[in-house]
Amino acid sequence: MTARLNRAQPYAVGLFRIVVGLLFACHGAASLFGVLGGAGGSGQTVETGAWPNWYAAVIELVGGSLVLLGLGTRAASFISSGAMAYAYFKVHQPGGLWPMENNGEGAAMFCWAFLLLVFTGSGALGLDQLFARRSTTAGKPATEQTPVAA
Repeated sequence: MTARLNRAQPYAVGLFRIVVGLLFACHGAASLFGVLGGAGGSGQTVETGAWPNWYAAVIELVGGSLVLLGLGTRAASFISSGAMAYAYFKVHQPGGLWPMENNGEGAAMFCWAFLLLVFTGSGALGLDQLFARRSTTAGKPATEQTPVAA
């Protein structure tokens, strides 16, 4: 049983990365474009250049999209984790000690989820894995190349 779970681990990490990246990108799109309920569910957008909301929304959209695609996952996750740590301590934590008190559960969960991805990488199903596979087979003669699954 453990061997099966170990073989499935890259796929589980890949699915985790896809879901976390999609949800994070949706937050950014909502804040920047007013879709999906808009910023804070108000249907509004954040003012361009407004600190820190506009910058956070850009990090959410770009970082979430990169993580979703599995492209530069570790770097995008590191920046996204830091942005959520900032959001928690500067925006939410002054409202109460615990995330349940200050509505900071989302920021805390995203922060830790992205920090995990910094250490695990993209897992399976990421573009960086595809590019890494292609770069290692590109340098080999045709007789030594390993087939890439479609």
